[in-house]
Amino acid sequence: NGLGGGSAEEKLNRELFIGNTTPEMTEAMLRDFLGRAMEQVGLTRMPGNPIVSCRVSGKFAFVELRTKEEAENALNLNNIPYLGASLRVGRPSKYTGPHTPHGNWEDILAKFMSGELQLNNAASAPAPPPPNVAAPAMAQMPVAPAMTMAPAAVPAAVPTRVVELKQMLTQQDLEDDEEYNDILEDTRDECSSFGTLKNIVIPRSGAGATKIFLEYLSAEDAGKAIAGLKGRTFDGRQVGATYFDEIKFANEDYSD
Repeated sequence: NGLGGGSAEEKLNRELFIGNTTPEMTEAMLRDFLGRAMEQVGLTRMPGNPIVSCRVSGKFAFVELRTKEEAENALNLNNIPYLGASLRVGRPSKYTGPHTPHGNWEDILAKFMSGELQLNNAASAPAPPPPNVAAPAMAQMPVAPAMTMAPAAVPAAVPTRVVELKQMLTQQDLEDDEEYNDILEDTRDECSSFGTLKNIVIPRSGAGATKIFLEYLSAEDAGKAIAGLKGRTFDGRQVGATYFDEIKFANEDYSD
């Protein structure tokens, strides 16, 4: 594809992280599904699939878009449902460029259904809805007057910059060094998609064992992480995500 290539920095601007994938999702399936979803709601700049490549790695994947603008547009696919999972779409942890304001799939779908969002490439007919986003489901979407940027379900607790995750790990996960390091890297990649992640702590013993602590640059980023992670299932367990006291965190006191 002639639109790919370019410098490493330029490529990074066109690459996105896809989290919460499941083992049955192949690279071809993700590329086709996400590309068609973008075409369907007018997030593409020209006809054809805007995703030039996809690589799957465990519980997440990376996709490369043909243009920087389409990569920015694709951030609006965040939370799109596919094969029973809610996909996370965000910048990879290596990305250091400017923050791109964007909504979620629900916002974009609502804007498209209300006619507020028009197809950019009028020359190409809109693609049929991707599998899993069937027309009846789309018709039930509430029509929002404007794109809402606020996290959908931030708990009422006092917001802090630290998030505590429970139910994601077992003691067994913490015992094997290789498994522990894999979990650390996977979590860092996944949770960097919500905002600037300063620190991640996964205690292997004591009061914090089996919990994951995420320290973000701002309470707003922490709120996005809670909204995105709360209630998700991980190896059959439902994840709990709440704000955690910053002073206790700084003092390495991980008790509830």
